[in-house]
Amino acid sequence: MTIPRRTFIRATGISLALPWLEAFAEDAKPNRPSASAKQPPRRIVCVCAPLGLHPDNFFPEQPGRDYALSPYLEILKEFRSEFTVISGLAHAGMGSSFAHQASASFLTGVPGAGRPGFRNAISLDQFAADHIGSQTRFPSLALSGEGSGGLSWTRTGALIPADNSPSKVFARLFLEGRADEVQGQMRRLEDGRSILDDVRDQAKSLRSGLGSEDRDKLDEYLTSVRELEQRMVKDESWAKTPKPKVAVEPPKDIPNAADLIGRTRLLFDLSHLALQTDSTRLITIMLAGSTFAPPIKGVTLGHHDLSHHGKDPGKLGQLKIVEEETMKTVRDLLAKLQQSKEDGATLLDRTTVFLGSNLGDGSSHSTSNLPVLLAGGGFKHGQHLHFDPKNPPPLCNLYVNLLQRLGIEADKFGTSTGTLTGLEFGRA
Repeated sequence: MTIPRRTFIRATGISLALPWLEAFAEDAKPNRPSASAKQPPRRIVCVCAPLGLHPDNFFPEQPGRDYALSPYLEILKEFRSEFTVISGLAHAGMGSSFAHQASASFLTGVPGAGRPGFRNAISLDQFAADHIGSQTRFPSLALSGEGSGGLSWTRTGALIPADNSPSKVFARLFLEGRADEVQGQMRRLEDGRSILDDVRDQAKSLRSGLGSEDRDKLDEYLTSVRELEQRMVKDESWAKTPKPKVAVEPPKDIPNAADLIGRTRLLFDLSHLALQTDSTRLITIMLAGSTFAPPIKGVTLGHHDLSHHGKDPGKLGQLKIVEEETMKTVRDLLAKLQQSKEDGATLLDRTTVFLGSNLGDGSSHSTSNLPVLLAGGGFKHGQHLHFDPKNPPPLCNLYVNLLQRLGIEADKFGTSTGTLTGLEFGRA
């Protein structure tokens, strides 16, 4: 049986092209059962500071557990036993020529960001969402302090636009829509499911005339259709489930793009609410990096200008003020998570907070010795893990640790060569 290359299967005015790419097969594979289903819920918040964190103020001088706190870590001193600072890591194949664009690869590890022909891959959070995202109303949240550029990428390397309006995200999480809006959503789900039923029946009718390889490819395609149906059923069940109620005032968006601290605090507070209500277990946050001077006492230059300080003492002093204020927002997030209780544990015990950057040094555009702070999540913390920056383990090794902590049976991610040594699971 010969089928023209541009054959479509059609139903109720909708046309779907038959599959030809092997990527469909990868997407169509059913997810493995998550080991976390029988375990306490585990969560992760990935935060990227796109202009870096000044290494002299961030990294301790000594490795091990008896290190002296650096100026930035001094702000987190009450959580010393709840975090690990890691130095010497880098993404394999990254260079300084396109250092800022490397933020696209922060959670994927794909080399070549910013270069012609670059194609990204799935990000850490979306890989995890494929396994545990169905357990919550929102499989994941992608947030940003400015613009729609974020950290989350699909399996085919497409950017997932980040939400930069806390008020709109709050409404999606906690405010019920009008009755007619809910009914309209239900109708769309029902219509979509009936279309898929028709398409599936037509696709099956083609199977008998195909060769074995084409039948396998078509079966994989039908598997993806079935998975889409299952997601629709899940969406329908959530549409019928009341949203959680929170006793807080809805946030008001901050129009001033320079107020990076105020915007960060809103995103962190929103993330805490989303985790506390188990609305999602996977959050990514791209912090702001404005070119305008932030409304912080003692700061007269924009954050971007300060991060490219050229070792100018005046700029370094102002940069320290800005980054100290950022670390205070991290401290407050950790405090909120620690104060929230869940089944005899704290939300911090169940939530890994990962703070890092695509830049090791914003001024030199270095992408080596990336700043990494890992807090909570039930790891054995209280240490400075130091690796040789001249022979760095891939940052993706850490990502394998994080996936395993989520209960996902993963032994590789991106450019990983294994797990990161010295990082062990602990309680909760």
